[in-house]
Amino acid sequence: MNKATAKASVIIPYYKKKNNIKRTIKSVISQTYSNFEIILIYDDEDLSELIYVNNLKKLDKRIKIIVNKKNLGAGQSRNIGIFNSKGKYICFLDADDICNKNKLLLQINFMKKKRCSISHTTYEIRDSKNNRIGLRKARNFYNLKALLPSCDIGLSTVVAEKKIFTKSFKFPNQKTKEDFVLWLKILKKNIQIIGIDKNLTSWYSTKNSLSSSSIQKIKDAFKVYSKYMKFNFIKSVYFTLILSLNFFKKNYF
Repeated sequence: MNKATAKASVIIPYYKKKNNIKRTIKSVISQTYSNFEIILIYDDEDLSELIYVNNLKKLDKRIKIIVNKKNLGAGQSRNIGIFNSKGKYICFLDADDICNKNKLLLQINFMKKKRCSISHTTYEIRDSKNNRIGLRKARNFYNLKALLPSCDIGLSTVVAEKKIFTKSFKFPNQKTKEDFVLWLKILKKNIQIIGIDKNLTSWYSTKNSLSSSSIQKIKDAFKVYSKYMKFNFIKSVYFTLILSLNFFKKNYF
């Protein structure tokens, strides 16, 4: 059954997730696809949790820990993880999310069959009590226009070939929406992002993940369109409003 044999690198940025990270790591270790490495980037100037994180290496010899000298943010930490990875495939996972045990096997085999370079999947949303509170279905994105109004790609569901991540395709240095920028850049170069309608990831909704600095998110959304898409002011404001409305609809209705 394990048709896919190329190594996969699972990139996990870590910042104050001591209560969740072990569960996340175990969900990767339990994969039916065994040729992987886990690269965990400790992104915190406060080293009080570093001993605990380093001890996670005892769970599996495929775990590698990288310690940032200062807090760089999730996007820059992912870039560091990609740079230090040895896999043909890059898989992203946040430090409080978990993946289905067949995720890597199914997703990589799908990509090989469809000959696509990047894919994402359907994912479920769970609250802090592990109750399922939502489901986000994956769909195909063949062009830039399809993704502009709403970031409908769950970061922790994405698997991509490492060759995609050139100097042009890196996570930008901003606090939020950094993944949205990268997906738009990829689509702008006519690289299709293919959706797999299988629920292979659980995304955990917390106060921090849902509501952390709404103002910051709006500022970063505007920057997506004005700085990276190079839209004029009015067009950037328009898409920022549409993006914010779509986010509100998805999370509160």
